[in-house]
Amino acid sequence: MKTNEKIRHLRESHQWTQEDMANRLSMSTQGYAKIERGDTRLNLDRLGQITEAFGIDIMELLSYGEESPIQFNNISNNESVSHTFFSTGQVSDNELQKLHLIISHQTETIESLKRENKLLMEMNELLKQKREPLTD
Repeated sequence: MKTNEKIRHLRESHQWTQEDMANRLSMSTQGYAKIERGDTRLNLDRLGQITEAFGIDIMELLSYGEESPIQFNNISNNESVSHTFFSTGQVSDNELQKLHLIISHQTETIESLKRENKLLMEMNELLKQKREPLTD
């Protein structure tokens, strides 16, 4: 099942009209209808808005209607991280690209936080060194 078909099916299972869904996404009904027809390519932000409207995460949407959900392993070797995707259902190239984008963003965020943490620890050490010892 294609992503646009999954979105339509989820909307119908919530008993929402296309207009209801368009309002939830702050877009026109015609624009939303293009999403369900597959005429509009979804970007990560729009996909996030859609999954938020349904109260699910992106992984749930991507695995919705498949025989079994997508599973992925993080294989970490020092600083390099590689990602392997396993699926018994069919996954489109677009869905894999979205997953790669999500993981890439998370990896960048983690690396940024590591750098920030290192800098804060260095600053803390400098402050400890500059502090004058207390004398009576």
